[in-house]
Amino acid sequence: MNENTRNMLLAAAVSMIFIGLWDYFYAFPEMDRQKKVLAEQERLAKITPLGAPDKPVAETIKRALQTRDMALAQSPRVIIDSKSIAGSIALKGARIDDVSLKHYRQTVDPGSPLITLLSPENGPEAYYAEIGYLTAATENAPALPTTETLWIADSDKLTTSRPLTLTWDNGQGLIFKRVISVDDEYLFAVKDSVENKSGRPVSLYTFTRMIRVGHPPSAGYAALHEGFVGVIGDKGEELAYDKLEKEANATKTFKGVGGWVGFTDKYWGAVVAPDQNASMEARYLSMGGSVKTYQADAVSSEPKLLAPDATISTTSYVFAGAKEVDTLDAYKANPGLKRFDLLIDWGWFYFITRPMFRLIDFLYKVLGNFGLAILAVTVIVKTAFLPLANKSYKSIAKMKEIQPRIKELKEKHGDDKHAFNMAQMELFKREKVNPASGCLPVLLQIPVFFSLYKVLVVTIEMRHAPFFGWIKDLSAPDPTNVFNLFGLLPFDPTHVAIFGPYLMLGVWPLLMGVSMWLQMKMNPEPTDEVQKVMFNYMPLMFTFTMGGFASGLVIYWTWNNLLSITQQGVIMSRAGVKFELWDNLRKTFQRA
Repeated sequence: MNENTRNMLLAAAVSMIFIGLWDYFYAFPEMDRQKKVLAEQERLAKITPLGAPDKPVAETIKRALQTRDMALAQSPRVIIDSKSIAGSIALKGARIDDVSLKHYRQTVDPGSPLITLLSPENGPEAYYAEIGYLTAATENAPALPTTETLWIADSDKLTTSRPLTLTWDNGQGLIFKRVISVDDEYLFAVKDSVENKSGRPVSLYTFTRMIRVGHPPSAGYAALHEGFVGVIGDKGEELAYDKLEKEANATKTFKGVGGWVGFTDKYWGAVVAPDQNASMEARYLSMGGSVKTYQADAVSSEPKLLAPDATISTTSYVFAGAKEVDTLDAYKANPGLKRFDLLIDWGWFYFITRPMFRLIDFLYKVLGNFGLAILAVTVIVKTAFLPLANKSYKSIAKMKEIQPRIKELKEKHGDDKHAFNMAQMELFKREKVNPASGCLPVLLQIPVFFSLYKVLVVTIEMRHAPFFGWIKDLSAPDPTNVFNLFGLLPFDPTHVAIFGPYLMLGVWPLLMGVSMWLQMKMNPEPTDEVQKVMFNYMPLMFTFTMGGFASGLVIYWTWNNLLSITQQGVIMSRAGVKFELWDNLRKTFQRA
């Protein structure tokens, strides 16, 4: 197998891998996502009030078709006004059930609505946190706060500088106090205390839970986990909504000391964390019929004994916000939420993806633009692998130099392939040429490509990050499209049935395809007609494959191709090897 054939097969294999990845990670999941959204809308139109199981910590969840404002009005409320969060806390049940994120909007339009993360029960997309008590007593059990309990507040507003204190007296000698504070980001600290004036001992368990009604729409990336997430003890536990249905009784249980449980979306997370030094039993539950209610909860494994005239206290945490890397790392350190960085799905290649993000984020802070940071990362990666790449390109140049001698060997040995191969290997050895080294430039780019892909998909820092011109969001595909003449025709080609996901072909994917075509024209055309056809169509295949990828990734690949062309041209010139680009371009245009 000669060098051109080997490179052709490698390039074809890489092309097929990218096409497969495109289908698996975007095209088909996107079509499935759209179908699920339509199906969910049909189900929501038929919703009837539905209850949920009540053991051991959940009470019946009433559901009715109401607007969000109507649902909010069902309880007196205390306003939340912090640096990053707007919303309110329901005094009925002391729920944290109304959270919007001040720094994030639904689209790149600065006038679009804020991201609403948590919403009250009985309203659309109900999503809320609860903290409370349980007792194991079967006789003379004390009255405990429930979802219907109306707490008394000491203020009408919760701010970063002013915590909120809630109290409730059960009328049986137990006085419950809850102090809720919020920081500048997205963490609520909830300090509960119970004073016992009943004259008899009381045994209490504490629980925390996050409840979500309805299957949320997916972002459409198979490589991205969305659903239940948590750390119990020191072990991370992820579970997709649909996979939970396959578990016994649609419940998954865990035990450990400390940790947190909740739900994760592409960019947002909502979790509850009990006392990090206490043993707990955690569960993931799916409840209900056609419209599911999902619950992630944690109950203390051992009860606390509250003696007469004594007070017990415990501190829990509720996180509801954007999955910002620095913010999650800070909460991992203080207040010590175990492995809290796992709220972001870094994937199996954590050791590559995290450093890649840190490098891009550092360059962004220097350059002021994530697009420029991606270009700078490309240069850094190229520089890091420069010795290997130079060796590879020199080997390619050497291969071109000895091509006439290989042709002579082939003519000499005729149909004796074994003799030809042996003679060719001797020639390679004598000239110190490694034919396989030509694959290195392609292979070295693959882990970098995947790590950058993951960073663009999972990190909120890339969301709505602009480049220049028409690129307003590096994490989204190029919004222009050649099939509607870049917006001149009034239709969206991506909505075409079946083929829509393949019709995302903007300016940057076209530039990427041209850069790849130019890079291939750096080498002599294959003499074999099949190889020639494959090489001619490969840039076109890549162009359509990457058309729907994040524009930041396409920009990286285009810039990388241009750097490779420059690097290969310089090395070939220094090696005295003929520069094939202009001759190949002239031949191509003459044939056209």
